[in-house]
Amino acid sequence: MNQRFYSLDVFRGATVALMILVNNPGSWSHIYAPLEHASWHGCTPTDLVFPFFLFAVGNALAFVMPKMEQKGTSYFLKKVFKRSLLIFLFGLLLNWFPFIKYNTDGYLVAKGFDQLRIMGVLQRIALAYLFASLLIYFLKLQWAFVVGFFILLLYWFLCVAANPADPFSLSGWFGTKIDMAVFGANHMYHGEGVAFDPEGLMNTMGAIVQVIFGYMAGHYIINKGKNHEMLNGLFVAGCVLIFSGFCWDMVFPINKKIWSSSYVIYTTGLALLIISVMIYQIEFKNARKGWSQFFNVFGKNPLFIFALSAIVVKAFALIRIPVTKNGKPDFTTPLQWFYTRVCVPLFENEKNASLLYALCFITMMWFIAWVLHRKKIYIKV
Repeated sequence: MNQRFYSLDVFRGATVALMILVNNPGSWSHIYAPLEHASWHGCTPTDLVFPFFLFAVGNALAFVMPKMEQKGTSYFLKKVFKRSLLIFLFGLLLNWFPFIKYNTDGYLVAKGFDQLRIMGVLQRIALAYLFASLLIYFLKLQWAFVVGFFILLLYWFLCVAANPADPFSLSGWFGTKIDMAVFGANHMYHGEGVAFDPEGLMNTMGAIVQVIFGYMAGHYIINKGKNHEMLNGLFVAGCVLIFSGFCWDMVFPINKKIWSSSYVIYTTGLALLIISVMIYQIEFKNARKGWSQFFNVFGKNPLFIFALSAIVVKAFALIRIPVTKNGKPDFTTPLQWFYTRVCVPLFENEKNASLLYALCFITMMWFIAWVLHRKKIYIKV
Protein backbone atom coordinates (compact mmCIF):
# COMPACT_ATOMS: atom_id res chain seq x y z
CA MET A 1 0.00 0.00 0.00
CA ASN A 2 1.22 3.52 -0.77
CA GLN A 3 3.13 5.02 2.14
CA ARG A 4 0.85 8.03 1.85
CA PHE A 5 -1.92 5.91 3.34
CA TYR A 6 0.12 4.14 5.98
CA SER A 7 -2.81 4.72 8.37
CA LEU A 8 -4.98 2.25 6.45
CA ASP A 9 -2.32 -0.44 6.91
CA VAL A 10 -2.35 0.36 10.62
CA PHE A 11 -6.15 0.11 10.75
CA ARG A 12 -6.10 -3.29 9.05
CA GLY A 13 -3.31 -4.50 11.30
CA ALA A 14 -5.15 -3.35 14.42
CA THR A 15 -8.22 -5.36 13.44
CA VAL A 16 -6.11 -8.49 12.92
CA ALA A 17 -4.38 -7.98 16.26
CA LEU A 18 -7.71 -7.62 18.05
CA MET A 19 -9.13 -10.66 16.24
CA ILE A 20 -6.25 -12.73 17.59
CA LEU A 21 -6.56 -11.20 21.05
CA VAL A 22 -10.27 -11.93 21.52
CA ASN A 23 -9.97 -15.43 20.02
CA ASN A 24 -7.24 -16.55 22.41
CA PRO A 25 -8.01 -15.90 26.08
CA GLY A 26 -6.34 -18.02 28.70
CA SER A 27 -9.75 -19.25 29.81
CA TRP A 28 -13.11 -18.76 28.14
CA SER A 29 -14.64 -18.75 31.61
CA HIS A 30 -12.63 -15.73 32.73
CA ILE A 31 -12.94 -12.88 30.23
CA TYR A 32 -13.56 -9.18 30.75
CA ALA A 33 -16.92 -8.12 29.31
CA PRO A 34 -15.51 -5.88 26.51
CA LEU A 35 -13.56 -8.89 25.21
CA GLU A 36 -16.68 -11.03 24.88
CA HIS A 37 -19.26 -11.00 22.09
CA ALA A 38 -22.74 -9.77 22.90
CA SER A 39 -24.89 -12.73 23.93
CA TRP A 40 -27.37 -11.84 21.18
CA HIS A 41 -28.58 -8.29 20.46
CA GLY A 42 -26.17 -5.47 21.14
CA CYS A 43 -22.56 -4.73 20.29
CA THR A 44 -19.40 -4.97 22.39
CA PRO A 45 -15.92 -3.81 21.30
CA THR A 46 -15.23 -7.43 20.31
CA ASP A 47 -18.19 -7.34 17.92
CA LEU A 48 -16.49 -4.54 15.98
CA VAL A 49 -13.42 -6.54 15.00
CA PHE A 50 -14.79 -8.69 12.15
CA PRO A 51 -16.81 -5.96 10.40
CA PHE A 52 -13.80 -3.65 10.68
CA PHE A 53 -11.66 -6.25 8.90
CA LEU A 54 -14.22 -6.59 6.10
CA PHE A 55 -14.29 -2.81 5.88
CA ALA A 56 -10.48 -2.89 5.56
CA VAL A 57 -10.80 -5.49 2.78
CA GLY A 58 -12.91 -2.95 0.90
CA ASN A 59 -10.33 -0.23 1.58
CA ALA A 60 -7.58 -2.37 0.08
CA LEU A 61 -9.76 -3.26 -2.91
CA ALA A 62 -10.07 0.43 -3.78
CA PHE A 63 -6.30 0.57 -4.30
CA VAL A 64 -6.06 -2.47 -6.59
CA MET A 65 -9.31 -2.16 -8.54
CA PRO A 66 -7.98 0.49 -11.01
CA LYS A 67 -5.12 -1.83 -11.97
CA MET A 68 -7.51 -4.76 -12.48
CA GLU A 69 -9.83 -2.57 -14.58
CA GLN A 70 -6.91 -1.57 -16.79
CA LYS A 71 -6.01 -5.22 -17.42
CA GLY A 72 -9.53 -6.09 -18.53
CA THR A 73 -12.46 -8.24 -17.50
CA SER A 74 -10.77 -11.58 -18.12
CA TYR A 75 -7.88 -10.70 -15.81
CA PHE A 76 -10.27 -9.32 -13.19
CA LEU A 77 -12.47 -12.42 -13.12
CA LYS A 78 -9.50 -14.79 -12.98
CA LYS A 79 -7.86 -12.82 -10.18
CA VAL A 80 -10.98 -12.38 -8.03
CA PHE A 81 -12.35 -15.92 -8.41
CA LYS A 82 -8.94 -17.47 -7.79
CA ARG A 83 -8.35 -15.39 -4.66
CA SER A 84 -11.85 -16.04 -3.32
CA LEU A 85 -11.58 -19.78 -3.94
CA LEU A 86 -8.17 -20.04 -2.27
CA ILE A 87 -9.29 -18.11 0.82
CA PHE A 88 -12.46 -20.21 1.08
CA LEU A 89 -10.56 -23.50 0.72
CA PHE A 90 -7.92 -22.40 3.20
CA GLY A 91 -10.69 -21.57 5.68
CA LEU A 92 -12.19 -25.01 5.14
CA LEU A 93 -8.83 -26.69 5.70
CA LEU A 94 -8.35 -24.57 8.82
CA ASN A 95 -11.66 -25.90 10.18
CA TRP A 96 -10.48 -29.45 9.48
CA PHE A 97 -6.92 -28.95 10.78
CA PRO A 98 -5.04 -30.72 12.34
CA PHE A 99 -6.76 -33.56 10.47
CA ILE A 100 -6.33 -35.91 13.44
CA LYS A 101 -7.81 -36.05 16.93
CA TYR A 102 -7.70 -38.09 20.11
CA ASN A 103 -10.42 -40.69 20.48
CA THR A 104 -11.97 -41.71 23.81
CA ASP A 105 -9.18 -44.24 24.36
CA GLY A 106 -6.50 -41.57 23.98
CA TYR A 107 -5.28 -42.67 20.54
CA LEU A 108 -4.84 -40.36 17.56
CA VAL A 109 -7.26 -41.07 14.73
CA ALA A 110 -8.10 -39.29 11.48
CA LYS A 111 -10.78 -36.60 11.58
CA GLY A 112 -13.56 -37.39 9.13
CA PHE A 113 -15.74 -35.09 7.06
CA ASP A 114 -18.91 -36.03 8.87
CA GLN A 115 -18.77 -33.07 11.26
CA LEU A 116 -16.57 -30.65 9.35
CA ARG A 117 -17.90 -27.11 9.58
CA ILE A 118 -18.22 -25.67 6.07
CA MET A 119 -18.40 -21.95 6.84
CA GLY A 120 -16.14 -19.79 8.99
CA VAL A 121 -14.36 -16.46 9.18
CA LEU A 122 -12.13 -16.93 6.13
CA GLN A 123 -15.01 -18.38 4.15
CA ARG A 124 -17.09 -15.28 4.89
CA ILE A 125 -14.22 -13.03 3.87
CA ALA A 126 -13.92 -14.96 0.60
CA LEU A 127 -17.62 -14.70 -0.26
CA ALA A 128 -17.94 -11.06 0.79
CA TYR A 129 -14.85 -10.13 -1.21
CA LEU A 130 -16.05 -12.06 -4.27
CA PHE A 131 -19.55 -10.61 -4.52
CA ALA A 132 -18.52 -7.09 -3.52
CA SER A 133 -15.79 -7.11 -6.18
CA LEU A 134 -18.20 -8.27 -8.86
CA LEU A 135 -20.77 -5.62 -7.96
CA ILE A 136 -18.20 -2.83 -7.89
CA TYR A 137 -16.51 -3.87 -11.13
CA PHE A 138 -19.61 -4.37 -13.25
CA LEU A 139 -21.95 -1.78 -11.72
CA LYS A 140 -19.34 0.85 -10.81
CA LEU A 141 -19.32 2.71 -7.54
CA GLN A 142 -22.63 4.58 -7.59
CA TRP A 143 -24.78 1.61 -8.56
CA ALA A 144 -22.82 -0.73 -6.30
CA PHE A 145 -23.82 1.55 -3.41
CA VAL A 146 -27.47 1.51 -4.52
CA VAL A 147 -27.48 -2.28 -4.80
CA GLY A 148 -25.68 -2.58 -1.48
CA PHE A 149 -28.33 -0.49 0.27
CA PHE A 150 -31.03 -2.54 -1.48
CA ILE A 151 -29.39 -5.73 -0.13
CA LEU A 152 -29.64 -4.35 3.41
CA LEU A 153 -33.33 -3.56 2.91
CA LEU A 154 -33.96 -6.93 1.25
CA TYR A 155 -32.30 -8.77 4.13
CA TRP A 156 -34.52 -6.91 6.61
CA PHE A 157 -37.58 -7.81 4.55
CA LEU A 158 -36.60 -11.49 4.32
CA CYS A 159 -36.12 -11.71 8.07
CA VAL A 160 -39.55 -10.26 8.81
CA ALA A 161 -41.39 -11.96 5.95
CA ALA A 162 -40.08 -15.41 6.87
CA ASN A 163 -41.22 -15.16 10.50
CA PRO A 164 -43.26 -12.01 11.30
CA ALA A 165 -43.88 -13.09 14.92
CA ASP A 166 -40.25 -13.63 15.95
CA PRO A 167 -37.82 -12.71 13.15
CA PHE A 168 -34.67 -11.79 15.08
CA SER A 169 -34.29 -14.51 17.74
CA LEU A 170 -31.97 -17.50 17.68
CA SER A 171 -34.85 -19.88 17.04
CA GLY A 172 -36.83 -17.54 14.80
CA TRP A 173 -34.17 -16.26 12.41
CA PHE A 174 -34.86 -17.62 8.92
CA GLY A 175 -31.23 -18.12 7.83
CA THR A 176 -30.69 -21.21 9.94
CA LYS A 177 -33.22 -23.21 7.92
CA ILE A 178 -31.39 -22.32 4.73
CA ASP A 179 -28.00 -23.27 6.19
CA MET A 180 -29.50 -26.54 7.45
CA ALA A 181 -30.85 -27.32 3.98
CA VAL A 182 -27.58 -26.49 2.23
CA PHE A 183 -24.96 -27.78 4.68
CA GLY A 184 -26.79 -30.00 7.16
CA ALA A 185 -26.68 -29.62 10.93
CA ASN A 186 -23.43 -31.61 11.32
CA HIS A 187 -21.56 -29.12 9.16
CA MET A 188 -22.68 -26.01 11.04
CA TYR A 189 -21.45 -24.16 14.12
CA HIS A 190 -22.87 -25.36 17.46
CA GLY A 191 -21.45 -22.75 19.83
CA GLU A 192 -24.95 -21.55 20.74
CA GLY A 193 -25.96 -25.06 21.83
CA VAL A 194 -27.87 -25.69 18.62
CA ALA A 195 -27.05 -25.77 14.92
CA PHE A 196 -26.66 -22.07 14.09
CA ASP A 197 -23.92 -20.54 11.98
CA PRO A 198 -22.93 -16.91 12.61
CA GLU A 199 -20.99 -17.11 9.34
CA GLY A 200 -23.82 -18.71 7.37
CA LEU A 201 -25.17 -17.87 3.94
CA MET A 202 -27.94 -15.38 4.66
CA ASN A 203 -26.04 -13.36 7.24
CA THR A 204 -23.25 -12.97 4.67
CA MET A 205 -25.49 -10.56 2.75
CA GLY A 206 -24.64 -7.70 5.09
CA ALA A 207 -20.95 -8.65 5.05
CA ILE A 208 -20.90 -8.09 1.29
CA VAL A 209 -22.23 -4.58 1.83
CA GLN A 210 -19.58 -3.99 4.51
CA VAL A 211 -16.88 -4.55 1.87
CA ILE A 212 -18.66 -2.22 -0.55
CA PHE A 213 -18.78 0.52 2.09
CA GLY A 214 -15.09 -0.04 2.81
CA TYR A 215 -14.36 0.32 -0.90
CA MET A 216 -16.31 3.56 -1.01
CA ALA A 217 -14.26 4.94 1.89
CA GLY A 218 -10.99 3.90 0.24
CA HIS A 219 -12.08 5.39 -3.09
CA TYR A 220 -13.03 8.64 -1.34
CA ILE A 221 -9.66 8.84 0.45
CA ILE A 222 -7.73 8.20 -2.77
CA ASN A 223 -9.63 10.80 -4.77
CA LYS A 224 -9.76 13.50 -2.10
CA GLY A 225 -6.16 13.10 -1.02
CA LYS A 226 -4.63 13.98 2.32
CA ASN A 227 -6.46 17.13 3.31
CA HIS A 228 -8.87 18.37 5.94
CA GLU A 229 -11.86 18.19 3.59
CA MET A 230 -11.35 14.44 3.22
CA LEU A 231 -10.89 14.06 6.97
CA ASN A 232 -14.03 16.04 7.79
CA GLY A 233 -16.02 14.08 5.21
CA LEU A 234 -15.07 10.75 6.79
CA PHE A 235 -15.84 12.00 10.28
CA VAL A 236 -19.25 13.44 9.38
CA ALA A 237 -20.20 10.33 7.38
CA GLY A 238 -19.25 8.20 10.37
CA CYS A 239 -21.46 10.22 12.71
CA VAL A 240 -24.40 10.04 10.29
CA LEU A 241 -24.09 6.28 9.92
CA ILE A 242 -23.81 5.69 13.67
CA PHE A 243 -26.97 7.73 14.23
CA SER A 244 -28.72 5.87 11.37
CA GLY A 245 -27.65 2.54 12.82
CA PHE A 246 -29.13 3.41 16.20
CA CYS A 247 -32.38 4.49 14.54
CA TRP A 248 -32.61 1.25 12.55
CA ASP A 249 -31.81 -0.68 15.71
CA MET A 250 -35.26 0.25 17.03
CA VAL A 251 -36.91 -2.00 14.43
CA PHE A 252 -34.03 -4.23 13.29
CA PRO A 253 -31.75 -4.84 16.31
CA ILE A 254 -27.99 -4.44 16.04
CA ASN A 255 -26.82 -8.05 16.11
CA LYS A 256 -23.50 -9.49 14.96
CA LYS A 257 -24.59 -13.12 14.96
CA ILE A 258 -27.25 -12.56 12.31
CA TRP A 259 -25.21 -9.63 10.90
CA SER A 260 -28.25 -7.35 10.85
CA SER A 261 -28.46 -4.39 8.48
CA SER A 262 -28.43 -1.96 11.41
CA TYR A 263 -25.23 -3.66 12.57
CA VAL A 264 -23.64 -3.04 9.16
CA ILE A 265 -24.56 0.65 9.23
CA TYR A 266 -23.51 1.16 12.85
CA THR A 267 -20.14 -0.62 12.60
CA THR A 268 -19.35 1.11 9.30
CA GLY A 269 -19.93 4.44 11.00
CA LEU A 270 -17.57 3.51 13.83
CA ALA A 271 -14.97 2.31 11.33
CA LEU A 272 -15.12 5.67 9.55
CA LEU A 273 -14.67 7.55 12.82
CA ILE A 274 -11.68 5.44 13.85
CA ILE A 275 -10.08 5.67 10.40
CA SER A 276 -10.49 9.45 10.42
CA VAL A 277 -8.78 9.64 13.83
CA MET A 278 -5.96 7.36 12.64
CA ILE A 279 -5.46 9.41 9.48
CA TYR A 280 -5.29 12.56 11.55
CA GLN A 281 -2.79 11.11 14.01
CA ILE A 282 -0.63 9.27 11.49
CA GLU A 283 -0.85 11.28 8.26
CA PHE A 284 -1.31 14.77 9.74
CA LYS A 285 0.58 14.46 13.03
CA ASN A 286 3.12 11.93 11.69
CA ALA A 287 2.61 9.41 14.52
CA ARG A 288 4.51 6.65 12.74
CA LYS A 289 6.23 5.08 15.73
CA GLY A 290 5.15 3.12 18.78
CA TRP A 291 1.55 1.91 18.57
CA SER A 292 1.24 2.57 14.83
CA GLN A 293 4.38 0.57 14.06
CA PHE A 294 3.13 -2.28 16.23
CA PHE A 295 -0.16 -2.58 14.34
CA ASN A 296 1.42 -1.90 10.95
CA VAL A 297 3.41 -5.13 11.28
CA PHE A 298 0.16 -7.11 11.57
CA GLY A 299 -1.21 -5.28 8.53
CA LYS A 300 1.51 -6.62 6.24
CA ASN A 301 0.43 -10.28 6.38
CA PRO A 302 -3.08 -10.03 7.83
CA LEU A 303 -4.79 -13.20 6.61
CA PHE A 304 -1.69 -15.35 7.04
CA ILE A 305 -1.06 -14.22 10.63
CA PHE A 306 -4.72 -14.66 11.56
CA ALA A 307 -4.76 -18.19 10.12
CA LEU A 308 -1.40 -19.01 11.70
CA SER A 309 -2.72 -18.03 15.14
CA ALA A 310 -5.43 -20.68 14.81
CA ILE A 311 -2.98 -23.27 13.46
CA VAL A 312 -0.62 -22.74 16.41
CA VAL A 313 -3.39 -23.31 18.95
CA LYS A 314 -4.71 -26.42 17.22
CA ALA A 315 -1.25 -27.91 16.68
CA PHE A 316 -0.17 -27.38 20.30
CA ALA A 317 -3.42 -28.96 21.48
CA LEU A 318 -2.15 -32.29 20.10
CA ILE A 319 0.83 -32.26 22.47
CA ARG A 320 -0.10 -33.85 25.78
CA ILE A 321 1.96 -33.21 28.91
CA PRO A 322 1.36 -35.67 31.78
CA VAL A 323 0.29 -33.99 35.03
CA THR A 324 -1.42 -34.97 38.25
CA LYS A 325 -4.82 -33.45 38.88
CA ASN A 326 -6.70 -34.06 42.14
CA GLY A 327 -4.33 -36.91 42.87
CA LYS A 328 -5.05 -38.64 39.56
CA PRO A 329 -3.02 -38.88 36.34
CA ASP A 330 -4.13 -36.35 33.78
CA PHE A 331 -2.63 -34.30 30.96
CA THR A 332 -2.37 -30.73 29.79
CA THR A 333 -1.13 -28.97 26.64
CA PRO A 334 1.85 -26.59 26.34
CA LEU A 335 -0.28 -23.46 26.02
CA GLN A 336 -2.61 -24.52 28.81
CA TRP A 337 0.41 -25.34 30.98
CA PHE A 338 1.75 -21.82 30.41
CA TYR A 339 -1.60 -20.36 31.42
CA THR A 340 -2.15 -22.42 34.57
CA ARG A 341 1.49 -22.53 35.77
CA VAL A 342 2.72 -19.06 34.74
CA CYS A 343 -0.23 -16.68 34.30
CA VAL A 344 -2.73 -17.83 36.92
CA PRO A 345 -0.35 -17.71 39.95
CA LEU A 346 0.40 -14.04 39.25
CA PHE A 347 -3.12 -12.73 39.95
CA GLU A 348 -5.95 -13.18 42.40
CA ASN A 349 -8.43 -12.25 39.68
CA GLU A 350 -8.22 -14.95 37.03
CA LYS A 351 -9.57 -12.54 34.41
CA ASN A 352 -6.23 -10.74 34.65
CA ALA A 353 -4.40 -14.02 34.13
CA SER A 354 -6.58 -14.80 31.12
CA LEU A 355 -5.85 -11.37 29.67
CA LEU A 356 -2.12 -11.73 30.30
CA TYR A 357 -2.11 -15.03 28.44
CA ALA A 358 -3.89 -13.39 25.47
CA LEU A 359 -1.37 -10.54 25.46
CA CYS A 360 1.53 -13.01 25.55
CA PHE A 361 0.01 -14.96 22.68
CA ILE A 362 -0.48 -11.86 20.57
CA THR A 363 3.10 -10.80 21.31
CA MET A 364 4.30 -14.14 19.99
CA MET A 365 2.26 -13.69 16.80
CA TRP A 366 3.54 -10.12 16.45
CA PHE A 367 7.13 -11.38 16.62
CA ILE A 368 6.45 -13.82 13.78
CA ALA A 369 4.79 -11.03 11.77
CA TRP A 370 7.73 -8.73 12.52
CA VAL A 371 10.27 -11.30 11.29
CA LEU A 372 8.32 -11.74 8.06
CA HIS A 373 8.08 -7.98 7.59
CA ARG A 374 11.77 -7.46 8.34
CA LYS A 375 12.70 -10.07 5.75
CA LYS A 376 10.15 -8.52 3.35
CA ILE A 377 8.17 -11.75 3.13
CA TYR A 378 4.57 -10.91 2.31
CA ILE A 379 2.26 -13.90 1.90
CA LYS A 380 -0.61 -12.89 -0.33
CA VAL A 381 -3.36 -14.90 -1.95
